[in-house]
Amino acid sequence: MPPRRYWLLFAFVLLVNWLVMTYLFPSGEAPVTIPYTEFRDEVARNNVVSIYSRATSIEGRFKTPVTWPPPKPAPQPGQPPAPRQRPIPGENDGPSRTAGTFTTELPAFFDRNLESFLIGHDVEISAVPLQQGGVLSTLVYGFGPALLIIGFYVWMYRRAAKGGGGGLGLGGGLFGLGRSKARRYDATDAEHRVTFDDVAGIDEAENELIEVVEFLKNPQKYTRLGGSAPKGVLLIGAPGTGKTLLARAVAGEAGVPFFSMSASEFVEMIVGVGAARVRDLFRQARENAPAIIFIDEIDGIGRARGQVALGGASEQEQTLQQILTEMDGFTGREGIIVLAATNQPDVLDRALLRPGRFDRRVVVNLPDKAGRQAILKVHVRKVPLAADVSLEELSQTTPGFSGADLKNLVNEAALLAARRDEAEVRQRDFLDALEKIVLGPERPLLLTPDDKERIAYHESGHTIMGLVVPGADPVNRVSIVPRGQALGVTYQRPQTDRYNYPEDYLRARIIGMLGGRAAEEVVYGTRTTGAENDIEQATQLARSMVTRWGMSDTIGMVQLAPRQNVFLGTGGSFMGDKPFSEQTAARVDAEVQRIIDECHEQAKRLLREHRAALDRLVRSLLAKETLSEQEILEATGLPPAPALQSRPLPHPEGGTP
Repeated sequence: MPPRRYWLLFAFVLLVNWLVMTYLFPSGEAPVTIPYTEFRDEVARNNVVSIYSRATSIEGRFKTPVTWPPPKPAPQPGQPPAPRQRPIPGENDGPSRTAGTFTTELPAFFDRNLESFLIGHDVEISAVPLQQGGVLSTLVYGFGPALLIIGFYVWMYRRAAKGGGGGLGLGGGLFGLGRSKARRYDATDAEHRVTFDDVAGIDEAENELIEVVEFLKNPQKYTRLGGSAPKGVLLIGAPGTGKTLLARAVAGEAGVPFFSMSASEFVEMIVGVGAARVRDLFRQARENAPAIIFIDEIDGIGRARGQVALGGASEQEQTLQQILTEMDGFTGREGIIVLAATNQPDVLDRALLRPGRFDRRVVVNLPDKAGRQAILKVHVRKVPLAADVSLEELSQTTPGFSGADLKNLVNEAALLAARRDEAEVRQRDFLDALEKIVLGPERPLLLTPDDKERIAYHESGHTIMGLVVPGADPVNRVSIVPRGQALGVTYQRPQTDRYNYPEDYLRARIIGMLGGRAAEEVVYGTRTTGAENDIEQATQLARSMVTRWGMSDTIGMVQLAPRQNVFLGTGGSFMGDKPFSEQTAARVDAEVQRIIDECHEQAKRLLREHRAALDRLVRSLLAKETLSEQEILEATGLPPAPALQSRPLPHPEGGTP
């Protein structure tokens, strides 16, 4: 017996069948019922062609259609209405109707002269009912509805079995819901083909995938010794680092079909569609093997199970289980490799990461200086560059930029140059585009001279800290032009890519953040709301020093903050109560306050020592509004920030090495 969920569809099929039979196969004209006396009158007028009689019922066909009951004549003007006559027996009191066929009833007594009367007026007496059609119409009316329902039911089951779907038979391919939405890229498609020549700045990850390419090109090289290709490769990295591009480059280098699909495209409102699409995706890959399947943002369906499954979580778990089943279903010799990308590897289900599923994990890091320069070279291939453009300087000015950020930088610079009606993209266009991306677009505000001067002192305070604090990041640009939500901006960049941060460097950053507020207090003796963002960043950094990195002698090396996602730059949150006492929380707050107070006092002391340089910088900034690194050094007369002095380790015998 079919599942209960099919009965709704069964009722829908019956409704469709009734509509089809009613409008495509009409049953013909309905006969008009007339009295027996009217029947004899029509026979006498030779208006009856044929009749069919069964028992006391007579059906016949008129030569000329007859209207019955006859319409009543309208009263003439000025005449009284005719008296109501006794109704004719059998007369229908309903509205008049014209028809070419009729039906009547024989009277209680048998009319012996009826047969000769009919023959005398050339009326055909038939033994076949007048409304009966041919064999085809009999089959259509008798068996058509049943055949239609059975045929639709069989078709529905076959489509469901083909797509492997669920609810209401819709998940198995009916209406296409169970079909995979994967986009296919072939090696023959030159327009969309991507190779390793199009990938730059992530050589370490690229080298990890060369073996996958070689296996797809020459599998016998590895299988002859009993080995097999990895079933899955998980690409881990921050957004925009080129995970999807790298996966497409693997397929382009290997010359095999590439099926790409996002995890969010698997899950739909109807239960079972996600699992059906997984089956269809792997079926397509097997039919086109060797092939590569790429699932982007796999954390959307690969999150750890074990929690209460409600609503969409149940569908997500079914989809994940189907992926696990499909990856167990091939041995690695079919030439199918599953690539997946995520920036949240810590939330993935452990069954997805075990050997035999995603055997390899490739970390795609943000590019370093050399990598950024190589990425810029790729994106400026079709951009006409002026002679003053230095990609090396741009790569040094963009630490922390991903490949997508650099592509956006080149695009914004090209748009800006076109807006200025330039024939080539100049270095100034790149720097202005960088300001727009990092600092925000310019915001025209009508500021009073006093406000502009205070903003200039605030930004100059940040800038002076970047010049006099040992180990501080050099100031690349300072501006008092309002951008985004800020009234002024100071842009600092590290001299080299940093992967490990000393405590002195972190304190230098906090001093630089508090330099704006310190300058206002030194010059004006008052405070404004302009330091809100500076205070927020300084507090977060100081709290991380205490709770995450063990840089407080009072608290010690104890982790008091949830683990942070290094690829997204976001931290988790404690579930329920904090895993430390209120006394510890109070000590943490006191240590954070101590670090900020010490850095604030040091910023004010340094600004008092360099007050002359601060005033010169403010005057230059009010005149030009935006200063470059060289203009900052010329205005202040100060050298760049001194480097941090490394402290030598004590010799084991008590001396120095």
